[in-house]
Amino acid sequence: MASLDVYAAHYGLSDRPFSLVPDPAYLYWSPDHARAHAVLEYGVLTCAPITLVTGEIGAGKTTLMHRFLDEAGDDLCVGLMSSAWDAHEDLLLWVLTAFGEEVDTTLGHVCAMRALQAFLIERYAAGQRCVLIVDEAQNLGRRALEELRMLTNINARRDELLQIVLIGQPELRDAVRGPGMEQLAQRIAAAAHLKAMDAATTAGYVAHRLEVAGATTPIFDEAACVMVAEATGGIPRLVNQLCELALVYGMAAEAPAGETPRVTAATVREVLDDGLFFAARPTPAAAVASEPVPVPLRPRAV
Repeated sequence: MASLDVYAAHYGLSDRPFSLVPDPAYLYWSPDHARAHAVLEYGVLTCAPITLVTGEIGAGKTTLMHRFLDEAGDDLCVGLMSSAWDAHEDLLLWVLTAFGEEVDTTLGHVCAMRALQAFLIERYAAGQRCVLIVDEAQNLGRRALEELRMLTNINARRDELLQIVLIGQPELRDAVRGPGMEQLAQRIAAAAHLKAMDAATTAGYVAHRLEVAGATTPIFDEAACVMVAEATGGIPRLVNQLCELALVYGMAAEAPAGETPRVTAATVREVLDDGLFFAARPTPAAAVASEPVPVPLRPRAV
């Protein structure tokens, strides 16, 4: 598109660095994301019955999940189930669909269970472990969570045939720890939580995404990164939204000849003052003068 060409050409980029579409290529390995990824790998490799990954809205859970899916080897059979499940429908039919099985919607619960068991045994005989990833799991009720827990009891001698990864918002942790959910909590052998980024991590995140998009020099100055961190609370999705707007606003500013255009704190403040960033958190007026946070071009390896 012509508009994207102009946008990229202005900053010398090959792509939009702050798209809201989850893209594993842009995953920034903050300490929390590296830890959560390690927990996912640990849970799968050790055949944990249930692995739990939670995080704030927009913290990067889905991006992390897609990175895990991209790395999954042939020894894994992975099914992805979203919270679009209707509580009035048999959960087993959704599980079968998640694994790509053609489902007869007229199947009763018993027949659906037999079909699932047959599928899991077939994959086990083929040397594959089945992993069911349930995204936005905080929307599942207690009954559905308990039904998923019971599926981890399907086994062949000492080997469990189905592992489950629950991914959701912080309230999922509260649900798991709630009264009457002790059996589910005891089946969770690995867990991680993605917190909001601090100012330094936000600066590294911004620099990383710009570099992946082709930047060879920093585009957001230090004070701009401080203001972005304050206005977004360090939530990656909100950082993307605000930085995208700031880049668009920055196109109106003329950079000195031969220099890469920069986004300053004044640019970010203009976006906030115009009210285009609807998720903005209150930021102190002195943010422009805040102590700068170093902005590395290349994030430190984690």
